[in-house]
Amino acid sequence: MHYVSADRISKSYGIKPLFTNITFHISEGDKIALIARNGSGKSTLLKILAGKDTVDDGSIWIHKDVTVALFEQEPKFAEDLSVLDNIFHYRHPVAEAMRNYEKILAEGSKDHEALSAALAKIDELGAWDFEAKVHQILSKLNINSLDQKVKTLSGGQRKRVALAQVLIDIGFEHKHVLLIMDEPTNHLDVTMVEWLENYLNQQKVTLLMVTHDRYFLEDVCDEIWELDNEILYTYEGDYQAYLEKKAARIENTIANIDKARNQFRKELEWMRKQPKARTTKSKSRQDNFYEIETKAKQKVEDIQVELQMKMSRLGGKIAEFKKVYKSFGEKSILKGFDYTFKKGERIGVIGQNGAGKSTFLQMLQGLEPQDSGKINIGETVIFGNFSQQGLEIKEDMRLIEFVKNIAENFPLADGSTLSASQFLTLFLFPPEQQYTYVSKLSGGEKKRLQLLCVLFRNPNFLILDEPTNDLDLPTLSVLENFLSDFRGCLLIVSHDRYFMDRLVDHLFVFEGDGVVRDFPGNYSTYRIEERAKEKTKDAPKKPEVIAPPTPVKTIAPVVEKKKFSFKDKREYDLLEKEIATLETEKTTITEKMMDPNLNYDQVQQISNRIVVITQLLEQKELRWLELSEYIS
Repeated sequence: MHYVSADRISKSYGIKPLFTNITFHISEGDKIALIARNGSGKSTLLKILAGKDTVDDGSIWIHKDVTVALFEQEPKFAEDLSVLDNIFHYRHPVAEAMRNYEKILAEGSKDHEALSAALAKIDELGAWDFEAKVHQILSKLNINSLDQKVKTLSGGQRKRVALAQVLIDIGFEHKHVLLIMDEPTNHLDVTMVEWLENYLNQQKVTLLMVTHDRYFLEDVCDEIWELDNEILYTYEGDYQAYLEKKAARIENTIANIDKARNQFRKELEWMRKQPKARTTKSKSRQDNFYEIETKAKQKVEDIQVELQMKMSRLGGKIAEFKKVYKSFGEKSILKGFDYTFKKGERIGVIGQNGAGKSTFLQMLQGLEPQDSGKINIGETVIFGNFSQQGLEIKEDMRLIEFVKNIAENFPLADGSTLSASQFLTLFLFPPEQQYTYVSKLSGGEKKRLQLLCVLFRNPNFLILDEPTNDLDLPTLSVLENFLSDFRGCLLIVSHDRYFMDRLVDHLFVFEGDGVVRDFPGNYSTYRIEERAKEKTKDAPKKPEVIAPPTPVKTIAPVVEKKKFSFKDKREYDLLEKEIATLETEKTTITEKMMDPNLNYDQVQQISNRIVVITQLLEQKELRWLELSEYIS
């Protein structure tokens, strides 16, 4: 059944049109991702469907039996109430019973009669399945202090509570629910994102969401909408299919524009030759001329950045940690950490929240002292730090003024330069927007400006702490293309798995209690290895069974070739590179082992590493062979 129908709806923000005459339908079971640049009207469209905003023109119909649940980027709470009271804010019998039960548990009450009464009420309502689901949601999102006042929570905690509230709310509603989510993965660690993927896939839910996490989008959604230049385009299939179909659409549009321009030149010549008094026939041709003119003057923006920057010179000595220790009270961050950074390194930093990732970045830049050990930084190193704190603006300024205060020009490798205005245009701030005041920008646009300013200072060692939060997919594409060509050092903390996979060569895994593991591969490879360990650990030991001989078949069965998913293709492309890296490392340290000056501990350390590399090579080569069968 149709949940929502929109007929030729339009919306403007001031004089800026967001979308014009768009029509769409949402049916039961649809799982749709909405893609657009920041400021194009994504969040506005979501709010309109949730009844929190209105259209300027057109009409929207929502089925009377459908309940719309909205997860917003900036959640609103009853600030003086507890987490528990905000999550179970419904006047619903199950909600009341659950709130009472969770409150008794949170208080650690020894009132057995009260607990028995609460259990009896849940039993009476038949809500045990829902009780289990509530506990799963709260534990997976790491929401423990249910009696804490919401106004004392951090930004990340607020987002997780809001997410729990929405997921629990839809369990109280009628069976027909349209769940609308605006960037649900922001402020979630990777484990939480993977759990949310599985949860949404298991639930019979109709979903419309905005997300910049491409793996999340790939795994959850089967349809993509793109809002571009006030028009809504729809694409069936996964993210890879979207990229292919969008490229074909742009190619077709460019061909039509070229055709219209050729026709426009001919018609323009005709128009200039015509007398002022026109016949009916010439009037019809005149009207057609203006239609052709509109098509001919269309602009197609599909920016693919190829920027050969003239990076500040980076000397041989970059950064070195020698036996570095760091702790806060009993919480250990680093225990004897040793590492020497090399030119062109691309390192991802992962680990649970609170494991010390941000502290490590601060120590590298000299903003946080170590307890002991040495941190040596090369004289030529210029750090560029994209932090989660955002822009610092002393007074409101126009975009172009803000960037020019950093530098007038950006140097390129061929000796030419880009002006501040050209650099702004490259990062999706067109000339007409460059004289806008910074205060008028959306949250995502401010993040994009912050990123631009970090890069415009021309650093040679980039430190990016959650750079993808609040950035839209077009901006992420620009950033990734830029960073792919960056020849300095990269250190990235991110929960965006696709972003990490595309840009990093190895990982610093903060495992807790001061332990940091150097993993030779990207995030997807790391998760494959971790899941394999989990399966081995959890799998029950089966008694060995000798299978009877399999009869020989004279006719081989027809096996349908498996279709590659977007992630399969990405994994296959990366495996060859990772295998080559491991083989090079194995050769290098095997040669090093021949050094007669090595002591016993060094020999033992190298031997252990060779064993690990051999195991990794075996796993990756088997996986490569498995994937290669599907494309042979």
